[in-house]
Amino acid sequence: MKKPRFLLSLVTQDNDYQLEQAAAAKTAAVDCGVDLEIVFADGDTITQSTQILRNIQAEPLLRPAAVIFEPVGGTSLPQVARAAVAAGIGWGVLNSDPSYISELRSSAKAPLFSISSDHKEIGRIQGHQFAVLLPRGGTLLYIQGPSDNLAAKDRTAGMQSTLPSNIHTILLKGQWTEESAIKSVNSWLKLAATGKTRVDLVGAQNDAMALAARKVLSTVSNLEERDRWLRVPYTGVDGQPKTGQAWVRDGSLAATIVVPPNSDQALRLMAGAIQNGSSIPDHTHTVPQSMPSMEKLAALKIAS
Repeated sequence: MKKPRFLLSLVTQDNDYQLEQAAAAKTAAVDCGVDLEIVFADGDTITQSTQILRNIQAEPLLRPAAVIFEPVGGTSLPQVARAAVAAGIGWGVLNSDPSYISELRSSAKAPLFSISSDHKEIGRIQGHQFAVLLPRGGTLLYIQGPSDNLAAKDRTAGMQSTLPSNIHTILLKGQWTEESAIKSVNSWLKLAATGKTRVDLVGAQNDAMALAARKVLSTVSNLEERDRWLRVPYTGVDGQPKTGQAWVRDGSLAATIVVPPNSDQALRLMAGAIQNGSSIPDHTHTVPQSMPSMEKLAALKIAS
């Protein structure tokens, strides 16, 4: 019997979490007897929609049985979703909960669902981490993801809901990548007012951008400023074993938030539904966790 072919579309190859998403999906595909093709959108919504549509509009024998994707932007490609449903192709959305899911499920002949990290909860956890690291308040340099990305918006909203009022926030924008954070922090450093701003904590919405900020700020030319930047705590999100978790253990980051990959879970759900008729809920949440725990982070802060 021919294996079903799935298409997995991810945001970028320049991000440790996205690479972990790819690796987890490959393992799940082998376990489920699925042929998996993985494409990366290079952080561009048009590229992503084009890649997926090309597969949906292929000759029937060449079409994938299902598309699983993590949206680059905030729209989650509703028109592409409708094209997939019309073609009888399964549709799974990662790290977003688009409203069209419930709308299209009634007419869909193939599985249609979303599975996401709880991004508002990730933000709330990060706000609590900031409160623990700055018990007397201070200034936070906060690097967000793309402005049109729902995960970035939810992480910011969650963070702001738990951030104490005595912590002032300076917001910068990134694109989930190290390179984008380097550009953003360098641009901020060039501002005339920056020299008068004392930053007490640097937080980013993922570990790659947090470590990029540390690389930039720990190499400023002024030795006194450099020493101060090396003493500032840096925190991120994603907490993958070989990157974020390792960076917390070696002291490069003060904290991260462990966000389990969900591509493998989505692939298993999709394969089970297509191969065995298993039912899938409209939406599933994975559970993030602080690393270290809040108690350990508070103890480390007191000890330091």
